[in-house]
Amino acid sequence: MAKAKTAWVCNECGAEFSKWQGQCSDCHTWNSVVEFKVAPAKTTNAKFAGYAGATTSKIETLETIELTELPRFTSGLSEFDRVLGGGIVPGSAVLIGGSPGAGKSTLLLQMMCQLAQTMPALYVTGEESLQQVAMRAERLGLPKQQLKLLSETNVETICHLAEQIKPQLMVIDSIQVMHMADIQSAPGSVSQVRESAAFLTRYAKQNNVSIFMVGHVTKDGSIAGPKVLEHCIDCSILLDGSTDSRYRTLRGHKNRFGAVNELGVFAMTEKGMREVTNPSAIFLAQAESASSGSIVMVVWEGSRPLLVEIQALADNSALSNPRRVAVGLDQTRLAMLLAVLHRHCGIQMGDQDVFVNVVGGVKVVETGADLAFLIALISSFRNQILPQELISFGEVGLSGEIRPVNNGVERLKEAAKHGFKKAIVPKANVPKGGIEGMEIIAVTKLSEAIESI
Repeated sequence: MAKAKTAWVCNECGAEFSKWQGQCSDCHTWNSVVEFKVAPAKTTNAKFAGYAGATTSKIETLETIELTELPRFTSGLSEFDRVLGGGIVPGSAVLIGGSPGAGKSTLLLQMMCQLAQTMPALYVTGEESLQQVAMRAERLGLPKQQLKLLSETNVETICHLAEQIKPQLMVIDSIQVMHMADIQSAPGSVSQVRESAAFLTRYAKQNNVSIFMVGHVTKDGSIAGPKVLEHCIDCSILLDGSTDSRYRTLRGHKNRFGAVNELGVFAMTEKGMREVTNPSAIFLAQAESASSGSIVMVVWEGSRPLLVEIQALADNSALSNPRRVAVGLDQTRLAMLLAVLHRHCGIQMGDQDVFVNVVGGVKVVETGADLAFLIALISSFRNQILPQELISFGEVGLSGEIRPVNNGVERLKEAAKHGFKKAIVPKANVPKGGIEGMEIIAVTKLSEAIESI
């Protein structure tokens, strides 16, 4: 009998080492390297070991492959379908991550209870009892007649029992508590999460079952477990939301069947998660009195424009090294834009504390927010109130030029639909016929944008 080998693997990033060490040399996390046993490989004839399955596989030319339309079915939630790329694909494996209390289990239970009325569905819980799941469904007022429940953490047992009812949809809550009997390590370890996810993904492909796996997140907001977990699944979604806000954002980070960075917005209510069909309206809560340092920008999230308010504050600093704080924007880009402002506009903020915040907890990752941020910052620095009907967007280059962004016309139309009358945008984004009822100021340099306000 072959002797089992021992390996040391980082629980955070999945890096493997020959011996234990206190800090992972890849992700620099302390006390994350744990030991697990590697199952010995089965011995086969070396001469024919590489030819297994040769009779069932064949090489084909790309042009001879028949293309068929990708089948989908709706989840019953249009915002969820948007993030998934248009609906649920049969046989797909989807990973949904989020912080504790974000609403992952609530959202999936709502979807499963509705879809169970028309198709066989199985909800597997490894963290809660069946009574707890039933109590949540009762509190949310969901239909409970058809949904099948299972409380189990062994992956082989789950798939064996699923063969009896042959579900089209299955939820695993959560992948971090699942385990396989052959792996000699505790549930939640790198080896258990990796092998359990791979086993469930193979089951989904072979039986054409759509599987949703709930995943925990680490303190930096990434999915807990090895990186191979995100590679083996088809779609990775993150449900984000602060505890002091009832709104939740669902964003796709990987999708083999659609676009990434799609954004869905939900509101957490007493009756569960409710869709927000017009997200711009909730992020544009105007203050009772106008103040400096605030402007509305139009960002592009996935396949639709989104209007959000950005606030900036410049204040005299008593520190030798003034603070630079960005909430919802890239911290390093903040420092770069301040340098551009000083070099090309002569505005020095070396003695100012600079704070920037995107209202509503939205995280803006695109560069189209550069111009709006600088306009809000100058408004605060000079204590000049901007018109409430003003919007802006555009990318600022290192030479002070204003670069165009994608989907400029759609952004302007969305702003006009919400009653905005004035826009400061890159010259290349100005539509030829203009926008009815909106004054558009085209700028090519940052100095021109400052002069216009």
